[in-house]
This record gives sequence, structure tokens and C-alpha cells, in this order.
Amino acid sequence: MKKCIHISDFHGSIYRYKNLIKYISTHLPQIVFIGGDILPTGFNYIQNDEYSIGGFINDFLFKEFSALKEKLSENYPRIFVILGNDDPAIYIDSMISGEKMGLWEYIHNRKVEFEAYSIYGYAFVPPTPFRFKDWEKYDVSRFTDVGDISPEKGIRSIVVPEDKIRYETIDKDIAKLVGDDDLSKAVFLFHSPPYQTNLDRVDRQGKMINHVPLDENVGSIAIRRFIEKQKPYVTLHGHIHESTRLTGNWQDKIGQTILFNAAHDGTELSIVSFDLEHPEKAARVLI
Repeated sequence: MKKCIHISDFHGSIYRYKNLIKYISTHLPQIVFIGGDILPTGFNYIQNDEYSIGGFINDFLFKEFSALKEKLSENYPRIFVILGNDDPAIYIDSMISGEKMGLWEYIHNRKVEFEAYSIYGYAFVPPTPFRFKDWEKYDVSRFTDVGDISPEKGIRSIVVPEDKIRYETIDKDIAKLVGDDDLSKAVFLFHSPPYQTNLDRVDRQGKMINHVPLDENVGSIAIRRFIEKQKPYVTLHGHIHESTRLTGNWQDKIGQTILFNAAHDGTELSIVSFDLEHPEKAARVLI
């Protein structure tokens, strides 16, 4: 048995982090996948105003995970983490610092190994209606859907060369990341879900801009095409909080690939637990 849990979209909620720490202490998973949007934003930033974002990382995340590592010792899990589209890229160095402390492994655009399995991480999402663009890229072409803001506009916490913003795409990134790898035992930690699945539905039914209906599915076409063509073992997703409520499903399949969504639009912590050897028996709990 290879006990795993997948969580995502904490947005700096101390309540959710405390519940995660308790869950890990009690259930002792071997792997924890954290799928982005982990830092304080919006309402949670106001709630946690005793911290700056940097202070939240240094004084809360580092402290809590260090204490957990000391408590669990050899039972401390391998923790794989990426950032999400609400997380400022300026804090990548802090994620790397946490890795150097042995608290987690920051795996955006990286491949790591766990026994017979290959683990990949990728944080970028297709264009959204939001102005913050650190983790947004064009998907398969320089197309921006109705109601969305181009990656060439908006604001960023880091400087990115204009040609990269204009011409790099999610599909090219994924192709470069995987190369010719055998993906039969590959697990992908994405922030974005794939397009037109149970995992990427938003509440836009009947909504229009300039008489043009808005797409209710906002996932990545590039990620969907990748899964269809290269058939990875398991893919993990977040980003779209309301999708499970709207579709009634937190999982899906594309071919034989099993897909899980850990995002949740309630106050609880959503945990997808699964055995890496039998992911079809996964369960979801809200705590």
C-alpha cells in the first residue's frame, strides 16, 4: 500500500492547515500532494492580517511543518507542492527554502521519483478573468476566451520577458517537461484541471458578455490533449472550487487515466485519499 492524500486551494486558511496537520499526524500518509493556491489571498489574507505573506510562510508554514516533522520523525511523509494562480511567484525562493529545510519538495516544472513512480508538477493555468498573471499562460495558442484577460495584460509580482509571455504555451511546457518518458506510472500534480471534465465547471450558466455566452468549462485544453495522447497513470488538480458542487463529482477519467479534484468552495478542508497502487478506490473527506 502507498497511502497518499491530495489537497489544494488553501488560500492561506489557518483552519484548513491545522486540520491537515492533524490528519497527517493521525493517518500517516506516505505522500502528500499540495496542488497550489496555498498562500493568503482575499478574505483569508484579511483574516490572517497578523502575517504578511512572507510572514505567513516563515512564521506559520515553516513552524507548523517543522514541528510535524520533528513529531513524526521517520513517519514524516514526502510532501510535493506547487504554487497556484493566486500565489505570487516572488515567493518561489521561500518554497525552495522550505525544501532545503526538508519540509517539502517544490516540484513545479520538475520530475521526481517515488519508488517505481514518477511525480511531475506543473502550476500554470490558462487565461482567467483575474488581473494577477504570475501563473497564467496561453493554453495551446494565443487565444483568450470571452471574459478572460490576456496573459499579456494584468499584473505580476516578477518580471517576465515579453516574448515568453507572448509565445510560451502550456502545451509546449508539458511536452518539454515529459519528453519521451514512459508515463505508465506517472502522477501529475497540476493546478489547472483538463478541459470539459467533472473538474473544470464554473457557475456561468446563461451568462453572456456582449451577447456571447461564456464557456462553463474553463480547464486546460493542453492538459486534456496531453492526457488523451500520453495516458499518464493519475493526474491531480485544483483551481476550480465550485466544480464538485456543480457536477456532483470530484473525480473523472480520460481513457484509463484517473483524475482527482481537491478544490472545494466550502470552509472545510477537502482531502482526497488514495492508495497509489489502487487509485480507483479513492475517497474524499471534508473536515
